[in-house]
Amino acid sequence: MISLVITALLFLMQVAGEPGRFSIPEPQFEVQVIDDRVSIGYGLAIGDVNGNGRPDILLADKNQIVWYRNGDWQRFVIAENLTEFDNVCIAARDITGDGQVEVAVGAQWNPGETSDQERSGSVHYLIRPDDPTELWDVVTLPHEPTVHRMRWVRTEQGRYSLVVVPLHGRGNVGGEGEGVQVLAYLPPENPRDPWEMILLDASLNMTHNFDVISHEGDSGEFIFIGGRQGVVTIQPYDGKWVSETAQSLRGVDRGIGEIRHGTLGGIDFLTTIEPMHGNEVAVYLLGDEPERHQLDDSLHQGHALAAADLLGLGIDQIVAGWRNPDPEGKVGIKLYVPLDESGTRWEMYLVDDNTMATEDLVIADLDGDGRPDIIAAGRATGNLIIYWNKTQNGSK
Repeated sequence: MISLVITALLFLMQVAGEPGRFSIPEPQFEVQVIDDRVSIGYGLAIGDVNGNGRPDILLADKNQIVWYRNGDWQRFVIAENLTEFDNVCIAARDITGDGQVEVAVGAQWNPGETSDQERSGSVHYLIRPDDPTELWDVVTLPHEPTVHRMRWVRTEQGRYSLVVVPLHGRGNVGGEGEGVQVLAYLPPENPRDPWEMILLDASLNMTHNFDVISHEGDSGEFIFIGGRQGVVTIQPYDGKWVSETAQSLRGVDRGIGEIRHGTLGGIDFLTTIEPMHGNEVAVYLLGDEPERHQLDDSLHQGHALAAADLLGLGIDQIVAGWRNPDPEGKVGIKLYVPLDESGTRWEMYLVDDNTMATEDLVIADLDGDGRPDIIAAGRATGNLIIYWNKTQNGSK
């Protein structure tokens, strides 16, 4: 295993006895490169592929959909050469309760073509063989042009939909024109049969990413979509998808590329990278009127974002990656840590110093030690890295 301990760029002084302030441990991550021949690394997902109870890594690469087996991290191809153009996104989640993920992917990545659905965009459901290390069968579904992101979303207990978000509205030119057709695909009992499709929203004429948020009860999960005009929220009504539930999030009107949800004790927040492929990392504290705090403005082509409690503080921290050299000529990943539960003061650490041109990243506890790890794929650096979390948990 190739490893090295990454220490903090900035060291926080621990302030004893100051009310509301956290005692922050020094973040420590051990690096393991599990693939140094990634073509692009468009999209990552985590889930149990082979049913052994361990989360595996799935990757939508340029021409192949692959998974890496937890433990030895051997690479297996699920599907390849699905379309003329590149694969671009992947969704993996156990939607049947059998302990193994169901997988869908988006391909035919041709963002300059916004009208011709034969030349732009595709959606595929992959059917698992008895041996998941072999090639999977492919079911091709209807689609809009410029398919860009997808996630499995729970609408009610035991019922899931595949939500697909294109980059552009159909026929758009230069990011202007029709609204993006956000679609929910309802899987039939036999996935080879026709899938019901429901239009969830068409208010944003250009989007980039979205997040799915669970909440108490069985009414389903919320969706936050970031786009050129701001953020749209969507939630199921009476356990079902209806387009009338989509609404703009008041007070968030900047162009947004990446978006993720997190919590600070009793405060929910959205974290964003602004604008699309932008340089700013921001936090919106959610309430009657979202309160924006800018955490950083030095990224170049910020393209990956996550929120989770990596340091054991009981509240979420933010991880952001960028893919083009910044003003210091570097790519990498940063960690932003709140100093207290107010969400108004944050400190920044460097997780990766110029070895990861981050195309995508996800957070998951891969080894079951209770500490979430960072998994990232790099475009220009052509690599897939696990940043094993070795931090000693902090406290309030």
